[in-house]
Amino acid sequence: MILAILQARMSSSRLPGKVLTPIMGVPMLQRQLQRLNLCKSLDKLIVATSTEPSDDALVSMCEQIGQTCYRGDLNNVLKRFYDCTVKHQPTHIVRLTGDCPLIDAAVVDAVVNKHVQQKYDYTTNAYPQSFPDGLDVEVMTAQTLKTIYQKATQPDEIEHVTYYVRRYCENFSIGTLSCDQDLSEHRWTVDYPEDFALVKAVFEGLYAKDPHFNYQQVLTFLQHHPDVYALNRQYSG
Repeated sequence: MILAILQARMSSSRLPGKVLTPIMGVPMLQRQLQRLNLCKSLDKLIVATSTEPSDDALVSMCEQIGQTCYRGDLNNVLKRFYDCTVKHQPTHIVRLTGDCPLIDAAVVDAVVNKHVQQKYDYTTNAYPQSFPDGLDVEVMTAQTLKTIYQKATQPDEIEHVTYYVRRYCENFSIGTLSCDQDLSEHRWTVDYPEDFALVKAVFEGLYAKDPHFNYQQVLTFLQHHPDVYALNRQYSG
């Protein structure tokens, strides 16, 4: 089974509550879930949040839309991920983060399929980065996650889940999916108000014509709307 885990929390230090900020009347996280539900490679999708009271509202939103949610440690995200897998016993885990509402289902599927077909321990499209920041996908075997959980000890390894793999890359077989062109200058993740303004403008510009718009359509939209593209340029690169 391929289990996707979308980590999200309300207590973002730079933009608190961003995951529930509405885009066209729908919480940002729900918009991302709508796009992830288009994936063909995932058997199950779980939102992994914390047990902190601040995340009660996030859990409530998930309940309202019938989305499975798991609650675990706020700071030890690695433990939250690992504990989330224990019940479901997946063969592969897809790591996603809740600040990427423009995630592209076809890109997710491409990374997952490459990972499974080539039998890598860990596969990503984010290192080295060639896709826009905000289309990041990481896939690992259940054994890889177990190894990380058993061996990771440093704070950055515990907070960022897969940092251990990149730090000790010689111990793992690693696959990468690169974009056809270098689009790494594009920033579509949401950390700052300017990032949210860009994402919101993209949805408002594309959703009505095609609610399943892909990343190529986003690129075309930004090319035709340089004012939107410039909204968060100070944080790119």
